[in-house]
Amino acid sequence: MNPAIQYVIHQGVPLETVILILTLPIIATLIAIFRQVLGIKAFGIYTPMIVTLSFLAMRINSSNGFSGVKYGTIIFISIIFVGMATRYLLKKLRLLYLPRVAITLSVVAFSILAILVFGGSLQRTGLASVSIFPLLIMIAIVEKFVAAQIEKGNKAALILAVETLFISLACFYLVSLQLTIEVIAHYPWVVLLTLPFNFFLGKWSGLRLNEYWRFREVFKRMQ
Repeated sequence: MNPAIQYVIHQGVPLETVILILTLPIIATLIAIFRQVLGIKAFGIYTPMIVTLSFLAMRINSSNGFSGVKYGTIIFISIIFVGMATRYLLKKLRLLYLPRVAITLSVVAFSILAILVFGGSLQRTGLASVSIFPLLIMIAIVEKFVAAQIEKGNKAALILAVETLFISLACFYLVSLQLTIEVIAHYPWVVLLTLPFNFFLGKWSGLRLNEYWRFREVFKRMQ
């Protein structure tokens, strides 16, 4: 392990916390690649990043490695569908935005509690014992989803939610690789390479991969 990492741990900072913080620039860079190169939008960069960190936190707190991400995916999907159903039910009441979001968050919170209780009744102790902070982070995503529903419609909001989940899972599996963790633990300075890489990515002027598919008929006519 790198001496700098050992020093930080010696000061009382848990190794898991150090690894999570050092993976954050890597996760942000991966999300930027998905957005700028592949053209997968999701809910910006912040939302998939915190969902990925939630998955990582659940994995750390889980006794069975990747069961944390399984339960995290279930909770994420539940949040999206409960949020969608609640907004649909509240639509006819013509409530102001903030009270409507507050009601939606409350309904989602009760629904997640019900899911945890149901998981406990089925002896799914991993689901019932999911850490509270990743749960609270993912419940807060419902505001992003409701805002997307209002601005872009149900279909577009659902697509963004699916893209967010896809990016979050991809980032989770990439930064969960044993090789990634070992490189970060032994060579933490490697994380600094994300800065020049993002500078290069910021100068990206080419088409995104999904745009090649989108404009495929135009390219055929040009040939």
